[in-house]
Amino acid sequence: MSIEEDIFKKSVIDFNKLAVYGFIKSGKLWQYTTNFMNNDFRAEITIDENGIVSGKVYETDNNEEYIPLRVEAMCTGYSGQVRGAYEQILSDIKEKCFHENYFILAQSNRLAKAIYNKYGDKPSFPWNKFTGYGVFVNPQNHKWYALIMNIDKSKLDKKQSGETEIVNLKLGEQKIVELLGKKGFYPAYHMNKKNWISIALDESVADDMLLLLLEESHLFTEGKSAGRGDGNCAWLVPANPQYFDIKAAFTKQDEIIWKQSANIKVGDTAYIYIASPVSAVCYKCKVTEVDIPYDYQDKNLKISKVMKIKLLKTYGTDFMPLSRLKDCGIISVRGQRLCPDKLKDALG
Repeated sequence: MSIEEDIFKKSVIDFNKLAVYGFIKSGKLWQYTTNFMNNDFRAEITIDENGIVSGKVYETDNNEEYIPLRVEAMCTGYSGQVRGAYEQILSDIKEKCFHENYFILAQSNRLAKAIYNKYGDKPSFPWNKFTGYGVFVNPQNHKWYALIMNIDKSKLDKKQSGETEIVNLKLGEQKIVELLGKKGFYPAYHMNKKNWISIALDESVADDMLLLLLEESHLFTEGKSAGRGDGNCAWLVPANPQYFDIKAAFTKQDEIIWKQSANIKVGDTAYIYIASPVSAVCYKCKVTEVDIPYDYQDKNLKISKVMKIKLLKTYGTDFMPLSRLKDCGIISVRGQRLCPDKLKDALG
């Protein structure tokens, strides 16, 4: 890994800040030049249209590239000082023109964002030795449901090498057996292989599949009944009034179809949360049918299966607004999720 790759590996560029910093745009490239070490050296930094940083260091007296900078074994004494000064230049650019991601790979960061949007959880990094290991924990009971790790590919397949990231999820034993052998799925690295599985975050597995498996893993932190699917679970289900008028739909009939993206079972309760500008739980429904195949997609929505829900109760918009949901441990409602016991008790 190069010096630049190591410093910028978890960073996302803000192109709007480059000109202010001193970069000059030339075609599709941004370039920055500065002298350092009492003008004995010149750093030339280039950033391409994808935000990838590269650089070269030259000795100013002969205009030749300073090769010892790139050889780890040679970076001692004076050469080490040059490398340290160059790293300081790169670190300053990172601080002023980039913001930091939690993880290295794009899919890892998309997954982390999806977790925050759905559950309001951010990763914690509990190990000083393994700074790329991010744990996602259910704050209600401190149980783990996902662990993203920065590892070498050889840990998964001895024929491969190079840096990558994986996520460990907790799934049922039969589900793990079904998935192993498929592209992107591996026996759990550093965890119980009967209950956990490792999934490559290199785009081998589609985001939709990852999110479904994440939901199953999260279910294990919700108590024993959460994963049984015995019709006794209560779910919080979002509805966007910009795309569908659920109030009008329930005015016409008390049973409608609705997008299903979680492990919902017949007999479960679905509390419908209507998003902004309402931002409140407005309906209590019973799930009467699940896993109905459905094929719909537009620029805002993709539906592959639906369920039927029957209206049981209507709430006023001031009964359970978002501000009160936060008191029950719900920061946002971006996807179908289990209701905490405190919320179920409040909704009745």
